[in-house]
Amino acid sequence: MVFNTGAALLDAIVLAAVSKAAEGSYGYRITQDVRKAIDISESTLYPVLRRLLQEECLSAYDRAIDGRNRRYYKITEKGRVQLNLYRSEWSVYSANITRIFKEAGI
Repeated sequence: MVFNTGAALLDAIVLAAVSKAAEGSYGYRITQDVRKAIDISESTLYPVLRRLLQEECLSAYDRAIDGRNRRYYKITEKGRVQLNLYRSEWSVYSANITRIFKEAGI
């Protein structure tokens, strides 16, 4: 993607991806979901997950899958509030950009 992805947008996309499943999601699955919107590596994703954990927007738990532990991330109430704020802000932001493009005949 040619546009720069700031931390807030990345946080919003990760929170949205994690919120899709009531039981939460694990790192690889989150990476695949986020890649539907932007190009991201797992090495970029994990610091975002750690930051969202520290900010209490996500919680984490381990689950044994095929004899191995898999870390699951689940959105918290604080994370849902933040995600709703991001959705509102994105709606205004994207509408303004679209309006400018339309006015320019793009």
